[in-house]
Amino acid sequence: MRIVVLDGYTLNPGDNPWDPVGALGELAVHDRTAAADVVDRSRGADVLLTNKTPLADETLEQLPELKFISVLATGYNVVDVAAAARRGVVVANVPEYATDCVAQFVFALLLDLCHRASYHSALVHAGQWAGCEDFAFWRWPLTELAGKTMGIVGFGRIGRRVGELAHAFGMEVLACDVAPVEPPSWRPFRQAGLDELFAAADVVSLHCPQTEANAGMVDRALLARMRPTAVLINTARGGLVVERDLAEALNADRLAGAAVDVVAEEPIRLGNPLLSAKHCLITPHIAWATLEARRRLMAATAENIAAFAAGRPINVVSG
Repeated sequence: MRIVVLDGYTLNPGDNPWDPVGALGELAVHDRTAAADVVDRSRGADVLLTNKTPLADETLEQLPELKFISVLATGYNVVDVAAAARRGVVVANVPEYATDCVAQFVFALLLDLCHRASYHSALVHAGQWAGCEDFAFWRWPLTELAGKTMGIVGFGRIGRRVGELAHAFGMEVLACDVAPVEPPSWRPFRQAGLDELFAAADVVSLHCPQTEANAGMVDRALLARMRPTAVLINTARGGLVVERDLAEALNADRLAGAAVDVVAEEPIRLGNPLLSAKHCLITPHIAWATLEARRRLMAATAENIAAFAAGRPINVVSG
């Protein structure tokens, strides 16, 4: 079985060996693959592994030997799943590997918005505390989470974990999901529609997959429902948000802040309006990337391939 990895660097930049996958067949790993090289590198492969390298219908058409695609992520919109199915190619993903680290990162961003600890540390190192007349100073409004409302859009594994952490901080939790939601054991909790959630929440955190139906759903109209003291956090998919509308809301002080780990086009373009927006934290798509999570992702990918080779594929997705 010939296995080709098209863009393996982010999963293993040197600290997460490919041994579990390599034990299953002849393995070729490419750190990155340009669009023009996808077909040439994939020819003769039984199994393709991709994270963000697109596999469109016209690409799959040129790979008659391909039998299985395993996406090195939970989101699988980089693969034309319907086209793969027509050609008899099974597609799988890894549905759960980063729940804890993404939820943890949501609160890393949120606590930064609440306290700006690194910003204040930089001021101390620059001498502002040493030259201060008082025992304490702050250059950013300091905010407590207890008693605030967390609105979670997408109440799957990660959304529920974020809700648990929000509850531990003393927050009320609102959840919105396209699927029926099983209420958690903790309270206060309630379900809400999207408009109601954006209007009521002090913090809105996005945790839904991006689809054709919800691309750009966080637009000027939805942002206008938010309180001017509220903040938006996006660790899901950049395309859920109309970035120009978010930048305008921040610059007009219609929103207190935002923190995004994802943008519509990655890597971020220098012309992205969020780069010049006020009170906007931007991190380079790292919520998923703890070593612990990447090791789970590697192991789960090997399990996907082994299960397919045994004739019992798991984590299969459909378009």
